[in-house]
Amino acid sequence: MMKNLRKRGLINPIKNFIKSGKPFLGICLGLQALFEESEESPGIKGLSIFKGNVVKFRKGKVPQIGWNRLIFKNNGIFKNDYMYFVNSYHVVPEDCSIIAAMTDYDGNFASAIESSKVTAMQFHPEKSGKAGIELLRRWLKC
Repeated sequence: MMKNLRKRGLINPIKNFIKSGKPFLGICLGLQALFEESEESPGIKGLSIFKGNVVKFRKGKVPQIGWNRLIFKNNGIFKNDYMYFVNSYHVVPEDCSIIAAMTDYDGNFASAIESSKVTAMQFHPEKSGKAGIELLRRWLKC
């Protein structure tokens, strides 16, 4: 993904959009790209909006596919709902204060972040039925 964004000249426009303070929503890879680097593509830099990296699950069936529960950590748009995941990797933010929701998959991992006008999630709200649609509606109201 990062190679394609770079090839198409989209790295700086995305970074500038985020820096502008306009609302940004990242889903799945859109969350992972916000960090510095990923075990999935060693040597390829992410957008580095946030410090931290993306690591592969060390336990459990990989990829994680199916429904899993969010455990929200703040009063943002996230609730303790079940969402649909398809992922082999998860983010490990250096600054834990940006973690908006956690999920347990053979251990807790950050499944959503919120910081200023940036919201991003590892799961797929568009595939998560009513709970996902309601989450997207809450985000649109912010």
